[in-house]
Amino acid sequence: MTTPSGGSTPDDYWRRPGTGDGPTADDPPSATPPTGGYPGPPPSVPPPAGWRPPVHLEPAPPRRLPPQDMAALDAAEQRSQRVTYGFGAAAAVVVVALVCLLCSRLVF
Repeated sequence: MTTPSGGSTPDDYWRRPGTGDGPTADDPPSATPPTGGYPGPPPSVPPPAGWRPPVHLEPAPPRRLPPQDMAALDAAEQRSQRVTYGFGAAAAVVVVALVCLLCSRLVF
């Protein structure tokens, strides 16, 4: 990293070099913006009153959903949970059997 030397301030390293068209570090700050730079965004003009396209088709109202049978949904969820636990238990038995088989091969 380069450090400033001499009587300069630490911020002089990050300042843009003087090009002669703007204020320098020695100039006091002024209230007028520099000339020849970015003039800013163009002025905004509100759109006219009827600028939206006309709407010709109205969508149909949403349909009513059929009622849900909460008791049947709970029963189906319990059945699926039992199946999931059954497959998990079977997989655990297979893994334990394989680990026991591998460990017995290492010992004997």
